[in-house]
Amino acid sequence: MNPSTTESLPWATQANLRRTLDRMGQVMDRDKDVLLLHLTSHGGRDGQLAAEAWPLESEPVTPALLKQWLDEAGIRWRVISISACYSGSWIEPLAGDDTLVMTAADATHTSYGCGSRSPLTFFGQALYVDALKDTWSFAQAHARARQLIEVREREAGKTDGYSNPQIREGAAI
Repeated sequence: MNPSTTESLPWATQANLRRTLDRMGQVMDRDKDVLLLHLTSHGGRDGQLAAEAWPLESEPVTPALLKQWLDEAGIRWRVISISACYSGSWIEPLAGDDTLVMTAADATHTSYGCGSRSPLTFFGQALYVDALKDTWSFAQAHARARQLIEVREREAGKTDGYSNPQIREGAAI
């Protein structure tokens, strides 16, 4: 949670994410509309995403919870982007014919370029700013972003191996 926005923006908690998805499910055309959901936070080796709202305690978000909430909200068409360490562990639980899942790292590596001085992670910058400006295809943009991230991580001195961003595109999306 960003202390400078605590009074102007919703807090990043399980309850607020679920409420948001429920509301999106109510207003979307379930046959035509596509939900683009980008999550960015600290990811753990256990596949959990921190949902911090200090000083309040907040439970982490898991891929199983997110899938459950999306299903309960009736959101069929999904593009889900997770920018977090070890986020590749989210691919399999979220995969489906109507879903495209992109992650900043595989299940065994950290991602890079995050921090209080970074407006975007390396993944967010490479995908949304640098690659998607040249294509409408998330798969093409993700492929380009992977190349950019590999160069940036090497230049920044990342020592624990290439983050290895992942993508899974459902057959119907």
